[in-house]
Amino acid sequence: MFAHSFNIPVTVNYWDGTSETYGDGAAQATIDIKKAISLKELSKNASLALGEAYMAGDIDVTGTSERPIQQVLTAAYESAGSFMRNKKFIKFLPKQSHTKSKSKQDVQSHYDISNDFYKAWLDPTMTYSCAYFEHDTDTLEQAQINKVHHIINKLHPQAGKTLLDIGCGWGTLMLTAAKEYGLKVAGITLSKEQYKYVQQQIKDQGLEDVAEVILEDYRELDRKFDYVTSVGMFEHVGQENLGLYTQKVADLLTDNGVALIHGITRQQGGATNAWLTKYIFPGGYIPGLTEMTQHFVDAGLQLNDLEPLRRHYQKTTEIWDENFNAKRGEVRAKMGKEFVRMWDLYLQAAAASFESGNIDVIQYLVSKGPSGKTLPMTREYIYAHEQ
Repeated sequence: MFAHSFNIPVTVNYWDGTSETYGDGAAQATIDIKKAISLKELSKNASLALGEAYMAGDIDVTGTSERPIQQVLTAAYESAGSFMRNKKFIKFLPKQSHTKSKSKQDVQSHYDISNDFYKAWLDPTMTYSCAYFEHDTDTLEQAQINKVHHIINKLHPQAGKTLLDIGCGWGTLMLTAAKEYGLKVAGITLSKEQYKYVQQQIKDQGLEDVAEVILEDYRELDRKFDYVTSVGMFEHVGQENLGLYTQKVADLLTDNGVALIHGITRQQGGATNAWLTKYIFPGGYIPGLTEMTQHFVDAGLQLNDLEPLRRHYQKTTEIWDENFNAKRGEVRAKMGKEFVRMWDLYLQAAAASFESGNIDVIQYLVSKGPSGKTLPMTREYIYAHEQ
């Protein structure tokens, strides 16, 4: 299984005292397997079996990098012969459901861990999505503020018009749109913790006349908006609901309205991961690039702009992992050892997936009407603020 799985030399120390180095030269990383792992479970789904073994402390990874799990997984994703690419090791995937009640349960299982948990390692804007690093020296907070402006600027918004943020998170985008762009905004979420947080932010910032937050499934909303944004949302709706999601975006837009849809996309085609589905994102599905654009077409939307931000999300997840590990002791005291190992694995695995190009994050700018009808002739308007 390991013989052709890495593009760097890796030493594996086995539970029976034997050791093997795969690849030529001095090992750049070491995997210690302290306890035998069921071959049956490995053959069903290697990432699930290995992920659970790591969570339990039966596997440890060290290396020349500050993030050795990322180093090893990147080496595996980049190796053509890796078990990570071999369909023999991904026969089993957990069943998924995306009914309204199940979607609510899935979202709350991830986002309602507690606001204090996310505050511990996110930046002060409480933004849990890909940042946008205009400069190498940008802090994570600055890069998240950059991202919000980058998204809103793409819409070319006109003051006094309306904006809906589907899956509004902790509200930074929608509240920025209200305060700095003069828009009347609404955010919608299934997370009770996010809903309470945004409600309080609206009150604290005196935005009751121009901002509202709705605790509801986006499929239930029956209104029209000039602009729609949705960041890190479509990864949760499920493969079978992507068409419904893009059609709902179209239905929520006024004629010639513009939407900016930002989400994790696989350029090689759609995919799920059993370990992530079971422990991190129940119901998660990463759509393929052509799959996503076809859904926009089928919903009667036209594409204005498409921008991959893979390197930005790699850097974002790396900073998140550094922040998380800086609070590791505090989180372990509240959540336990297994949770800490699980979350560290999740963040480093995400960074590895972005680093290797296994996944990407893409911004889709779409219109309900002829492409670019309400937008300037060139892309220069997008970057005017940044310059």
